[in-house]
Amino acid sequence: MQDIRRNNVERFKGFGTLYDQNRPAAPTEVVDILTNYLGSKPRLVADVGCGTGLSSWIWLNEAERVIGVEPSDDMRAVAESKWEAAGKPDHLRFVSGLSHELGLPDGSVDIVTCSQSFHWMEPQSTLREFARVLRPGCIFAAYDCDWPPVVDWQLEQAYLHLNTEADHRAASLAPQENQAHKWSKDGHLQQIQQSGLFRYSREIVFHHRETFDADRYVNLALSQGGLQTAVKLGATDLLEVADEFRQLATRIFAGESRQVLFSYRMRLGIV
Repeated sequence: MQDIRRNNVERFKGFGTLYDQNRPAAPTEVVDILTNYLGSKPRLVADVGCGTGLSSWIWLNEAERVIGVEPSDDMRAVAESKWEAAGKPDHLRFVSGLSHELGLPDGSVDIVTCSQSFHWMEPQSTLREFARVLRPGCIFAAYDCDWPPVVDWQLEQAYLHLNTEADHRAASLAPQENQAHKWSKDGHLQQIQQSGLFRYSREIVFHHRETFDADRYVNLALSQGGLQTAVKLGATDLLEVADEFRQLATRIFAGESRQVLFSYRMRLGIV
């Protein structure tokens, strides 16, 4: 298990800036939904697997304190750089940590979130840790968007082809002991329910739109971990497929910006 955790952290090495500049911001619906369930302004939000902090900043004015927990030094460095540029707000901080060892006191957290990250965490030990740090009646929420985002069927098909091919190449090139492991997102709710740690659980679906041009849409695809991993392992021929994808995106966007639809699924549990 230790090797799996290390490999999952290493998967995100070297492309924190690309990730941060092109991934969608966390939707404000997350704050609305979870604050409504909590019934008050959260005293402490722990955003676990926070990456470059995209999912932490939405809580800046919505919680008394926010902690972004991220094991990847590369990703966390981007988050800390933005934090410094914003004047180092003292109620937000970023720390190194793993989901099963948060280093927070028992019953100290109101909301734990995992944005696009819970599938990289061993679920049983992680859920036990989340239940430990949450106050009674408080909330864990894992939320993910569907890939690819909605814009044009031909471009979406090419997006899927590029990343499916990249995942296959990464799996074939990496030694078994160095491969990252994903747990199925479709199993998140079942993991929460079967843990026996939460009195209430459910899935919530919502949507979010952001403005993209061709470059951002292409870079969004390039920020997927499978492609980055495959290229780092030597599959440079994938760059030719990526260039074809870029040409298609350029043609479809035709120099304009377009509204791109992201569909989200949130699986939550209340202790």
